[in-house]
Amino acid sequence: MWLAAALITGLFFGMNNSLFKWSSTRGLSKINIQFFFYLGAFVLTAIYVLATHSFHFTIWSVVLGALIGILNTNGNLEMTRAFESGPASLTSPVIASNAVFPVLAAGLIFHEHILLVNWLGILFMMVSVIVIQYSPNSQHNGHHWQWLLHVTLAVLSFGILGILMKTSSFLHVSSSDMLVAMYGGGTVYLAFKLGRDKPNRHEIRVGLVVAVLSTVAYSCYFYALQTGIASIIFPVVSLNCVIVVLSGRYLFQERIRLHQMWGIFTALVGLVLTKL
Repeated sequence: MWLAAALITGLFFGMNNSLFKWSSTRGLSKINIQFFFYLGAFVLTAIYVLATHSFHFTIWSVVLGALIGILNTNGNLEMTRAFESGPASLTSPVIASNAVFPVLAAGLIFHEHILLVNWLGILFMMVSVIVIQYSPNSQHNGHHWQWLLHVTLAVLSFGILGILMKTSSFLHVSSSDMLVAMYGGGTVYLAFKLGRDKPNRHEIRVGLVVAVLSTVAYSCYFYALQTGIASIIFPVVSLNCVIVVLSGRYLFQERIRLHQMWGIFTALVGLVLTKL
């Protein structure tokens, strides 16, 4: 079940990232979309915990949840900025390499026992990320270094976020507590970044759709981390880049090269090996 939860997380993250790419092509406000995303998700999770009486205030849930919310916000904003200066089919796979940080933490800090065949699967998925993003002509692109800066900041944000998520499961912090603190902290953080421009209905609608998808995705994510093997879960979730690569090809008419197709195939092989 935990692998299925990780796959659902990756699928929904891929859908959300594709929506972020679409919004960047329509000139919609990144901040407004993120704000209504977090506000909508906070309302959804707050209603759930109040209805089920499952919220239990702890200092760990508030601190870790708020930090994760802020890191996720910054990661999403930097990723959207990268989408504006580079193709989604390359940007998302490179950002997905952030899985290396929590995978190493799971093995080195949290001492998870990982079989050799599972390590091989993880290696396949990490190599696939490198293969998919390879672009021999990128150095001639005037926006390359700007794109690379945004990608690097997104990788760092999401990588640290993954380590904190594993920490919360290690400390047995309730996922519902984490979600409320995460979305609440992100909403407050984004409220200070809002501009004076009035949000339009498209930004509100995109934000609310992302809110629903994200709430389901992160619920599955926390469940997977609490019941499964983190060093396998993080690479599986990072395969959300495959969804973005395909959407970039068929929705945004971005070209997929042969080596990128091999990268997608390698990712699927790695996924199989992690489950053996």
